[in-house]
Amino acid sequence: MSLLDKDIPSGSHTEDAFLAAFDEYHDALFRHAFFRLSDRERAIEIVHDAYIQTWSYVRKGVVIGSYKSFLYKILNNRIIDEYRKKKSVSLDAMIDGDESDERYMEELHEHSHETLIDSIDAQKALVHLEDIAPQYREAVVLRYIDGLSPKEMAELLETTENVVSLRIHRGLKALKKILETKQ
Repeated sequence: MSLLDKDIPSGSHTEDAFLAAFDEYHDALFRHAFFRLSDRERAIEIVHDAYIQTWSYVRKGVVIGSYKSFLYKILNNRIIDEYRKKKSVSLDAMIDGDESDERYMEELHEHSHETLIDSIDAQKALVHLEDIAPQYREAVVLRYIDGLSPKEMAELLETTENVVSLRIHRGLKALKKILETKQ
């Protein structure tokens, strides 16, 4: 049975919107899942499941205002379920892995000195993300790694843009304080 069933006529606006959302967000959703899980195969499966669940909602007639927020919400719920199964996932595994070392070596040749310094600072910050409060960590990751706007984050987290902005600010402040004490 195909993901696109008989319930919605082929070429309909709903189908087109879903397919456009797939084309636009699948890479970003995969990066988000991979960053959180450090497991490529599991990240692919979870993103696939998120799209299947979204299509299921669409087929039931649920009107989705923002596919990006909706997909991230479903994906984050799947990731939380995965964490509950695993108990511990470390950012260090992603940073210390052979694949990421090769990627960073390629960046050495491709980017300027300033970009390299920014990359090194970002790596240091990634290592210490685990040291800040979960709500601040989530806000910083969604904003600076996943590239969501405060409005999209507010929809995803079911809170206000002001709360999101405050969490981002406090998260960055906590990271800065940690990085300053480690130097």
